[in-house]
Amino acid sequence: MSESFLLTRVLLRFQHPSEDLHGELSAVAISDDGSLWVGSDEYLTLERLSPIEPGVYGEHEAHAIADFIELPNTKDEIDIEGMDFTDSYLWFVGSHSTKRKKPKGKTIEKDLKRLTKIKSEANRYLLARIPVVGGMPLKSCSHPDNPDLCLSAAALQTNPEGNILMDALRDDPHLGPFVKVNLPSKDNGLDIEGLAVRGQKVFLGLRGPVLRGWAVLLEIEVTETAPGLLGLKAIGKDGQLYKKHLLDLDGLGVRELCWLGDDLIVLGGSTMELAGATRLFCLKNPLELEEDSICDRDSDRLVRWFDLPFTPDGDKAEGLALFPCLGQSQALLVVYDSPREARKPEPKGVFADVFLVGNESSE
Repeated sequence: MSESFLLTRVLLRFQHPSEDLHGELSAVAISDDGSLWVGSDEYLTLERLSPIEPGVYGEHEAHAIADFIELPNTKDEIDIEGMDFTDSYLWFVGSHSTKRKKPKGKTIEKDLKRLTKIKSEANRYLLARIPVVGGMPLKSCSHPDNPDLCLSAAALQTNPEGNILMDALRDDPHLGPFVKVNLPSKDNGLDIEGLAVRGQKVFLGLRGPVLRGWAVLLEIEVTETAPGLLGLKAIGKDGQLYKKHLLDLDGLGVRELCWLGDDLIVLGGSTMELAGATRLFCLKNPLELEEDSICDRDSDRLVRWFDLPFTPDGDKAEGLALFPCLGQSQALLVVYDSPREARKPEPKGVFADVFLVGNESSE
């Protein structure tokens, strides 16, 4: 395993909706006009930043997701955990997780009771795409390179139990038990935190559950079934609506995904509320995996790269985007949740890191 190499840092300047946004970043993507998009696990908006000078992004705009996608409600957070930009679409995914209430430290009896309460929020079961052309999100438009092709905002079909993906997973021999009992994400329950899209194929990385040390990568293929609605195509044997790929990430769960050519960069991190290693891996040619698979590092398909710097009191790496800079084509932008004070040089500004990855990082 090689050592991390920090190329540079990039300053992200926010303006609204609150001073807390820059401390709650959970996903990042870069559209083809150069705009940087970030998501937070606390808001119902997508945040756009524009390059304003070398190494600085600002002119912050917040775009309400409900303006493009019909949400179950406009109250609960979406808990955005993954983003990707491809083919003029900005894709994003909610955690699909339940959550357990936290103790408040008032009385033992009340805290014990709070720890029995598990809550499910409908907006968390969102997998959606929004057209972005010239840096602007749109409900529908013509493709910029093919006027005969219509681009339209759409989301995976939801239902009272979550969405059609959760329906499909309910009878899965590995994931079904976690789904049926609504095990919370911080208890090794189901929690989607990684997203990578290629065409209509969508890869979803699970922070949890980790199965006896094996992380889970789901592969699905979507199709537009009605205006604004996405369905699932059968892609597995026996007509299954998904494929499972188990990854040996040293016992870590998937915290984010990012394309590097035809390979997937996989960010591994702790499954539960633990401070620990945050490690980068590379999964070679996942589009070639025709059926369910198990990928260990005895083969050449899964490669361990390096650990990100460890800080036990913050700087939780959560978002990845390919970010060529300083003459290096294979550089990776990393954004952080719960940044330390040293990462916040101004009231609403925060530094993201840029690391060298791939073949160039090991030379």
